Amino acid sequence: MATSIISIQSQVVHGHVGNSAAVLTMQARGLNVAAVPTTLLSNHPGFETMRGRVLESELVGDLLRGVEERGLIETSRYIVSGYLGSRANGEVVAAFVKRARQINPDIIYICDPVMGDSNLGVFVADQVIECLLDHLVPLADILTPNQFELGLIARNSSSSWSQLELGASHVRAYRNASLIVTGCAFTDTPSNSLENVVFDGKQPARLISPRLPIVPVGTGDLFTGLLTANLANGRPLMEAASDAAKVVHDVLQSTIASGEHEMQLAQNIGLLASNVVDVA
Repeated sequence: MATSIISIQSQVVHGHVGNSAAVLTMQARGLNVAAVPTTLLSNHPGFETMRGRVLESELVGDLLRGVEERGLIETSRYIVSGYLGSRANGEVVAAFVKRARQINPDIIYICDPVMGDSNLGVFVADQVIECLLDHLVPLADILTPNQFELGLIARNSSSSWSQLELGASHVRAYRNASLIVTGCAFTDTPSNSLENVVFDGKQPARLISPRLPIVPVGTGDLFTGLLTANLANGRPLMEAASDAAKVVHDVLQSTIASGEHEMQLAQNIGLLASNVVDVA
């Protein structure tokens, strides 16, 4: 099977964030993935220590040139980017997406603009945010920010439904991009629930999921990996997002039952491999 997805994200030794969450998911759903790291770290920064480093942009760019030289752009349907680590890496990714579109005009770019969340605030450098806003977000066909990140992109608060809609209209002006805003909570969101809001037509869809008493790192990366795999397997965006949210919820439930805090993916390989969509 030809390469279907080029995934450019962080990589960790322990835990499941970035490509260490997304690649297994996409492979479990029958897709070949060219995984390009932007970092090599022992673990995500939520631990008391962390080893490794953000990779130099020259190395990331060299790896992407290798992807190009192997003809993987021609055989891929999607490029996914996540945590960048540095502005220079973001600029390299933007240049790669532009080259890829020249080689394969049908390729779809999915940007997960990893910048922060409501629990931690901003956790990347200002220069990374500037690069995302100036270069990568305008290139995206599909964007998957969380509620906090949409506020950064739109340069306004997205805490209320009206503010979110306003911010979404601003963001979607780029390439008429589709937008899935994850982890949303509004005044009218049912208690103990979260919403993923899908903007793909004139009327946004609010997909409600139960809120669980666990907030592991990497759920956004897992969601985007599942979403991309579903799209690559021919699912419409709404169904792809609904299934991705359901699987993330089920993985978190299993993680809670196991007594672990880091997402448990290996023991849930059956969930990751399933491509059954329940939109009821």
